[in-house]
Amino acid sequence: MKLYNTPTKKIEEFIPIDDGKVGLYACGFTVYDFTHLGHLRKYTMDDVLIRTLKHEGYDVNFIQNITDVGHLASDEDTGEDKLEKGAKKYGKSVWDVAKEFEDYFFRSMDLMGNLRPDKSTRATEHIEEQLNLVKTLKEKGYTYVIDGDGVYFDTSKFPEYGKMAGLDLKRQQEGARVEKVVGKRNSSDFALWKFEREGENRAMIWESPWSKRSFPGWHVECSAMSMKYLGEQFDIHTGGIDHIPVHHTNEIAQSEAATGKSPFVKYWVHHNFLKVDGTKMSKSLGNFYTIDDVMERGFSPRALRLLFMTAHYQSEMNFTWENLVGMQKSYERLLKIVVDLKKNVLESEKTDEKLVADFDGNLATKFKDKFFTALSENLNTAQALAVLWEVMKSDELSNSEKLSLLLAFDEVFQLDLKQAEQVLEKIKFNKLGDTTGNFSGEMNDLPEEIQQILLDRETARKNNDWGQSDALRDLLLKKGYKVLDSSEGQKLEKLHF
Repeated sequence: MKLYNTPTKKIEEFIPIDDGKVGLYACGFTVYDFTHLGHLRKYTMDDVLIRTLKHEGYDVNFIQNITDVGHLASDEDTGEDKLEKGAKKYGKSVWDVAKEFEDYFFRSMDLMGNLRPDKSTRATEHIEEQLNLVKTLKEKGYTYVIDGDGVYFDTSKFPEYGKMAGLDLKRQQEGARVEKVVGKRNSSDFALWKFEREGENRAMIWESPWSKRSFPGWHVECSAMSMKYLGEQFDIHTGGIDHIPVHHTNEIAQSEAATGKSPFVKYWVHHNFLKVDGTKMSKSLGNFYTIDDVMERGFSPRALRLLFMTAHYQSEMNFTWENLVGMQKSYERLLKIVVDLKKNVLESEKTDEKLVADFDGNLATKFKDKFFTALSENLNTAQALAVLWEVMKSDELSNSEKLSLLLAFDEVFQLDLKQAEQVLEKIKFNKLGDTTGNFSGEMNDLPEEIQQILLDRETARKNNDWGQSDALRDLLLKKGYKVLDSSEGQKLEKLHF
């Protein structure tokens, strides 16, 4: 197994600290708002990594945090806590917001086929561990206090600070004309523990040696929790490339300063961004999408997963609905092929469990090796996907071999191929009409106004005018009708108030 390691900027052979075992920590979700497509891609690629490691025979201990306190609007220790901000936005308590969006996150992960972590760790449930880490850093002389603000890490006392990100601290210091936090000794110093500001009246608050009303900084939680469950040094830490210059750089500094051990993490695996229609996702731009948006437009979450496999995790990916339309068709074709293969293979139930290893030395084994070799070479999902398509089209493989291969590939790709029949049934749900806009007889029973809105919406969908389509969907909802999209058309449900 080979992985690109951010600190060395090289693809390296993966050699775990303990033979046969892997400690893996994934930076989790800040539960103040909905999980969006960018999150879905990142955690899906984490899932591919974990499943590939398991296929390679490793015993993986997968830890993922839930940030439910302390993540300020700016990574530079300024602005409002995102949880407090989310509570105001939705008119709920911070605890209710955290629970609601944590549940939504895991529901999204389940729909995408992603493994749940072996342990999901909430920051609010590890306050003592975070406090102890800050106390250790204080005892070792790495901290200072800014009155009325918080406890800060002095990066000038950690010579290796910024090495992974290639930060030039001297140049940063020279360019820092105005400090965003008054009282910082160095522009790169970061908060370990924050104090409640006068008049702030935070909901999430804890007593510390420095203040009766205080709370942890964002960075300290990941160090405290990862070291509690994986040890002071562990194998793999994943996250987005946006975490490299600040969050992960700070994690390394505070962890290695506290323990005196280096490296804190042996392999850092970073995922690139997902854009939508060539731009960054933003609610103001109307291109902020969730798993529910995907399903409401008639697409399968696993078709989205399949789409994510077409791009390497280190590459920036551009999402478009047009691309998902094409992938939905490919996904349905794959499902139909699996169904047909099952029908044509004797004792299909036994075949589900059949291993390609049974075909020792033949073409099927070569295909299997080619697929998993692609994944073991820094998770080349696009190349592995090409092998899957090649197997589908092959005239040299028997039906039994094809089916066994596709099911073996699905151990990592998680496209629900074992349940292909049931998945197709869900896709082919009853509808009022087809994609041409020629609706069935039930259409005539609807009020004329509703019929026209449906027809206008179908036109908008055909023209890929998703903004108009969504507006008409909302209009139907106001008039008492819930509309759901499938790849085959619209389904209407009369609501009973």
